[in-house]
Amino acid sequence: MFRKEKDFLGERLLPKEVYYGIHTLRALENFSLSEDKVHRELIWAIGLVKKACAFANKELGFLDEKKASAILQACSELSEGKFDDQILVHPLAGGAGTSFNMNVNEVIANRALEILGYAKGQYEIIHPIEVVNLNQSTNDVFPTSIKVAVLKLLKELAQEVALLQGEFQKKEKEYAKVLKVGRTEMQDACPVTVGQEFGAWAEALNRDWWRLNKAIERVRQVNLGGTAVGTGLNCPRDFVEIAIEKLREFTGLPVAKAENLFEATQNVDTLCEVSGFLKTLASNLIKIAGDIRFLSSGPKAGIGEIKLPALQPGSSIMPGKVNPVIPEMVAQVAIKAIALDHAITLGCSLGHLELNPFLPLISHELITSLRLLKSCCQNFRERCIAGISVDEERCKELFEKSACVITAFSPYLGYEVCAEIYQEAIRTGKRVEDLLVEKGYFVEEELKIIVQPQELTTPGVAGLEKIKEYVLKNQRRDKQCF
Repeated sequence: MFRKEKDFLGERLLPKEVYYGIHTLRALENFSLSEDKVHRELIWAIGLVKKACAFANKELGFLDEKKASAILQACSELSEGKFDDQILVHPLAGGAGTSFNMNVNEVIANRALEILGYAKGQYEIIHPIEVVNLNQSTNDVFPTSIKVAVLKLLKELAQEVALLQGEFQKKEKEYAKVLKVGRTEMQDACPVTVGQEFGAWAEALNRDWWRLNKAIERVRQVNLGGTAVGTGLNCPRDFVEIAIEKLREFTGLPVAKAENLFEATQNVDTLCEVSGFLKTLASNLIKIAGDIRFLSSGPKAGIGEIKLPALQPGSSIMPGKVNPVIPEMVAQVAIKAIALDHAITLGCSLGHLELNPFLPLISHELITSLRLLKSCCQNFRERCIAGISVDEERCKELFEKSACVITAFSPYLGYEVCAEIYQEAIRTGKRVEDLLVEKGYFVEEELKIIVQPQELTTPGVAGLEKIKEYVLKNQRRDKQCF
């Protein structure tokens, strides 16, 4: 069974049971690109934007109580996901979001008609444009919906980043006194603690958390009420205040009217800025995941200082092999986020005059990035970082083999003497501490003072004050370092 609908281009037949209409049908024919769908968060957002607008129209007397009630219910159901199978327009459809907005308008109109007991398509009762889209334009509804969806996801991502940071901080405290080799340029460097490495990762994520919260402040200003070009033509002044107040209530998000609706309709640099923050988070995640893969390499022929949870067999040919699959997943997600940032940046830069026609691309890829990074951080925390353990014996073994402790003695003996001792330690396999005792530079008691984890990994000359006390107490006035 079919129903007939028409627009100014002509008439078309649609299956009688579908909630979408002729505008959606034309978009499906014009933008047959892939199986990709508009993100659930964007459908949720536009459902609540339409609900806020319908409420404002009711309050101002543009909708009678009966029609308004049906439209409000339809908007709520749309936002809850009951009609996701009816939102069929491709995410990259041309027209700056018009096809998506019309898809939504038609679904809301036909559901409202159904609630009132009318047949779908009886637009003389509730029209998708003249009633559902009253006092609105795609050019203010769509950008507003994008920002609402982005706000929601930013808050969720910030929370996941904070939780991930907290997991690193737990490891920082747990392994605060475990000495190990620090490395620069993949070579042995100065002593550090395992806790310090976890703490550095946590601090980088703390900055990402701060950036995400700053992004929320940038995105919260919306252009609802600006209509086609931001001038507010055909939109009553009171409409905007009522609609935005209700939108805050419905979403629980701090949305606010942009100070300059004309400018806010033209420019989408705030979305570009958000994407830049996501790229920065992604770069940090790649660094952290790479460090963890490197430090967990092995189990016997690699670094092996930390151990990752064994989650799944790692090879179809090598029995018993386990791979660092979660850090690898993290790196891949982060690489995709960086790639998406490039697409978003181009899309944001190609707006012309009063509107950016590439908002479908910008919104889809930005929401994709937010969703991926949110899930990625949660997965990283739960399935990797929380289960990490440290092989303290391996850390000790590599620390003693590395001779990296020699740097702590440079203030006492000088750079050249220490360089000779370092080379001898590497050549002979002897411990630096043993060579220092053999050559008469220090006694065992003095070495114990200097090589304490606290002394080796904090600012200042390791053990200097305590060594002075020891030398004076034991009358070692022949000591070369004094």
